[in-house]
Amino acid sequence: MKKVLSISLGSASRDHTTEAEFMGQHFWLSRQGTNGDFKRYVQRFAEEDGQVDAFGVGGTEFFVWVNKRRYYLREAKQVRKAIKLSKVGDGNGIKHLLAPLSIQALAEHGIKLKGKKALKTTAVDRYGLAKALVDAGCQVTFGDFMFALDIPIAMHSLRQVHGLAAVLLPVVTQLPFKMLYPLGEEQDKQPSPKYSRFYEEADIIAGDFLQVWSYLPDDLSGKIIITNTTTERNVEELQKRNLHILVTNTPRLNGRSFGTNVIEAMCRCLIDKPDNEITEDDFKDIIARVPLKPQVHVLN
Repeated sequence: MKKVLSISLGSASRDHTTEAEFMGQHFWLSRQGTNGDFKRYVQRFAEEDGQVDAFGVGGTEFFVWVNKRRYYLREAKQVRKAIKLSKVGDGNGIKHLLAPLSIQALAEHGIKLKGKKALKTTAVDRYGLAKALVDAGCQVTFGDFMFALDIPIAMHSLRQVHGLAAVLLPVVTQLPFKMLYPLGEEQDKQPSPKYSRFYEEADIIAGDFLQVWSYLPDDLSGKIIITNTTTERNVEELQKRNLHILVTNTPRLNGRSFGTNVIEAMCRCLIDKPDNEITEDDFKDIIARVPLKPQVHVLN
């Protein structure tokens, strides 16, 4: 049995463990949160190194990828140094490959995206999904300033996103991650209505689920959400809010869709190469062979 352990900076209330089979290999998959305790977070990677086949890096990532440029997060370097034996995925290897498949899955369900209004919580976090929405002909509002910095400024083009990334990411990536993303108990808070008008204007809401949740309005009638990690409780909450369609970039396993860091770690176990020799073509091959497909759920 292959063991994949995702250690997360997030709340332990979102923990989940299951078993699944991919390409004839039996996997144990587990997400375990550290409630925002960064010291404990790094320590756990060091303790479990070599005890599992691959790690998922949850709650943060090694770098942010925007417009073919990487911006490395200072704090995440400590995690990378702690891992010497096990393979490791932070999601960056596959999330830009899975994003267009979510758009394709909606098209296969007869949903035309051209001309629809979309809210992308942060483009710099999932640039592949932001670009896929633009390429599909959506009118996209990018909420990077709002969702990452709590500044009420909306952007409406990838050119603006590129400018933001070039100017701010070299600085922002040096900050503690807790200043940029909800961690620990912050993940369990009820949504604030602060930026709800941007949701109300959108046909499609896309991005990291915890960012999507942070300002989620009570009524989501007729809307589509494209996201990543969702628990059974999250799906129930969305259904209560009358969400029309939920699309998760990764498959649901035992009631939960895992983050791309877990799925990337699983893929790395299936590729018979050292981490530093694995290429994008290797990931594309595994995605097609597993196959890894987004899940489209009609809730209401």
